[in-house]
Amino acid sequence: MMLFVDTKVDVQYKNGGVGNMERIPNAVYTKELRKEAVRMIIEGGLKAPEVARRLSIPKSTITYWVRAAKEGTLAKVGNQGKPMSEEQREVARLKREVAELKMERDFLKKAAAYFAKEPTSGTRS
Repeated sequence: MMLFVDTKVDVQYKNGGVGNMERIPNAVYTKELRKEAVRMIIEGGLKAPEVARRLSIPKSTITYWVRAAKEGTLAKVGNQGKPMSEEQREVARLKREVAELKMERDFLKKAAAYFAKEPTSGTRS
């Protein structure tokens, strides 16, 4: 008789998928990403919270893009930013990288804690 162990790790995020720790600061989204997110809602029939969870983007940002697309102004979204100096761009890039590394670290901590649990009765150890 072969015994199987469920190794699925179910991660729950607060705020519909993106919390303060998970959000990437000063994120700059490409036009293609905006169009794809809007298409997932309008043509794909998904809800904004599901798209936000899948893309790790705040739900409010997704709904803003959908509203802009319906008004025909999606192409203008993201063009309002003021020019940044080279140092400011580097700081923003490093902040994004730190946020991504923290997300990865937190995920690995949760996975390690899951696999470090004592085996339940009836499973091999």
